[in-house]
Amino acid sequence: MTVENVFLIPIVKFIYYVLTLYMWIIIGRAVISWVNADRYNPIVRFLYEATEPVLSRIRRILPLSFGGIDFAPMILILVIMFLQNFLVQTLKQLAMGM
Repeated sequence: MTVENVFLIPIVKFIYYVLTLYMWIIIGRAVISWVNADRYNPIVRFLYEATEPVLSRIRRILPLSFGGIDFAPMILILVIMFLQNFLVQTLKQLAMGM
């Protein structure tokens, strides 16, 4: 194993875990949006502040809202799953093949 392999494998794992954590934050925000949550609660504020910049960009590019249902979180989760299955796996194979 070269130095690049030893350095790249933990980075790939870190990227995978960060993407997984962000996906769970998005799911938490979607669940919170279904109930009447207190906007001043620190957890609710964190969920909105952590996800709104990305979700607002998706809403601007693809205005998909039918009947009051916002599909931006679903699209973002699909993008994260694509990144986990394509980008992370490609980087992992690249690190193993070096």
